[in-house]
Amino acid sequence: MGSRFASLSEDIMKEEQRYERLKSVFLSIIFFLIIAGYTLSRELKSSIFIAVVGKGFAPAAKFLALFVLTPAILLYAKMVDSVRRYQLLMYCAAFFGITGLLFTFFIGHQTIGIANTEAHPLRLFGWLFYFFVEGFSPFVVSVFWAFANSITSPEEGKKNYGPMVATSKLGGALSAGFGWALFSWSSHFKKIMSGVALHQLVLGISSLMIVLVPVVVYLLIKRVPGRYLHGYEAAYQLEKQHTKEDKNEHSRAKTKQGEGVLGGLYMLLRYPYVFGIFGMVFFYEIIDTVIGFLRLSIGQAHAEDISGLSAFLFKTIFVSHVAGIFVSYFGTSILLSWLGERLCLLLIPILSGTMLLYFMIDMNPMALIVACTILKAVHYGFSLPVRESLYIPTVKEIKFKSKSWIDAFGSKFARATGSAFNYYSVGFGPALFLPIHAFLFAFLIGAWVVTAFLLGRRFDQAVSKNEVIGNEVIEGDSE
Repeated sequence: MGSRFASLSEDIMKEEQRYERLKSVFLSIIFFLIIAGYTLSRELKSSIFIAVVGKGFAPAAKFLALFVLTPAILLYAKMVDSVRRYQLLMYCAAFFGITGLLFTFFIGHQTIGIANTEAHPLRLFGWLFYFFVEGFSPFVVSVFWAFANSITSPEEGKKNYGPMVATSKLGGALSAGFGWALFSWSSHFKKIMSGVALHQLVLGISSLMIVLVPVVVYLLIKRVPGRYLHGYEAAYQLEKQHTKEDKNEHSRAKTKQGEGVLGGLYMLLRYPYVFGIFGMVFFYEIIDTVIGFLRLSIGQAHAEDISGLSAFLFKTIFVSHVAGIFVSYFGTSILLSWLGERLCLLLIPILSGTMLLYFMIDMNPMALIVACTILKAVHYGFSLPVRESLYIPTVKEIKFKSKSWIDAFGSKFARATGSAFNYYSVGFGPALFLPIHAFLFAFLIGAWVVTAFLLGRRFDQAVSKNEVIGNEVIEGDSE
């Protein structure tokens, strides 16, 4: 009897491990496609906007993205209450893939597209394309992470998020390397196709990759049984109970605070833990915007045309992705297992501050490129999976709705803040460049360290007690 029970337990364990691996493989393929496609469109965003509208309007575009994307956040929040988690990812990916194909067509238009070399702020196509790509991160990348966090346990996250991100970095490296080679050798390709056609080819491939995402999501749902898609069990059981209670009007009245189009914003402001995640995004995005503006200036100074600028941008992001592969595959899972969430969270601002200090000491273009490259590698290879795992012990409203506000509005607000700093810092002149940048970076890194420490402590407390963050609102707490 005992041997039969042991054999049955072993079979169950093998089945769990098999489906966990299968789930991880599907998530890795989905993330590969998303990052590969996003890398291509993201690096085209700046070069196309500069060619169509003009570099001087880039800070204004980042600021306006705040307001343009807000209605989309509200629509997305409505969808969270109406469709299932995997369907949300499928719909968002399908929309951006198909819309990307439409932009691919209009890039080649003689008047609307980049064939018209006269940059002007009233050329609507440049603005629309910029806002389209800006929406990719909060409504595709962010939704993927929300979906992954909802079907992943903390233990699975420690083991699988590193390799999953490494796979996505491979996709980003391949696509960035393709873009770099294509635009670097554009003079050779011009015998076959024009520079306009090269941009169409890159964006078309990007869009086709995103169109494939819903297909792989569908296969994941069909191949992996639902019982292995629970994720954090305490959160799953709470949401299951919540769904049952929603059938009567009394319970719906109790839970309305966390629901509706503004439910995510309410949860963001209601919970310091969620606001802390906002802080992690906010601090990084400001730094990335400031450093990215300097990188763009270097690229434009050394480029002869739009193809040269695109080649420079793809080259730097290619190196970042390659470095990110090694960071995520050989570092993320190991560090999470050895150090835990709290210390890994603290490492993020410490490593970022070290790179900024290196740049401020050397103060030359090569130091800037090195610092920018390593910052992105650490962010995408290590910081992002560690930060995303913070959502695992939270309710659905936080995973999907609050996250959308953080990754869309919060991220854009941070970039708008960074762009405002870029705009005003130029007016101070070279003499004050070092002091004002040093002050900004020191303030952000200091606040980042404090936020990371508090978040790590709260995460460990929640997981150790099998606690679900956000359950007070779900259960109708009136605090």
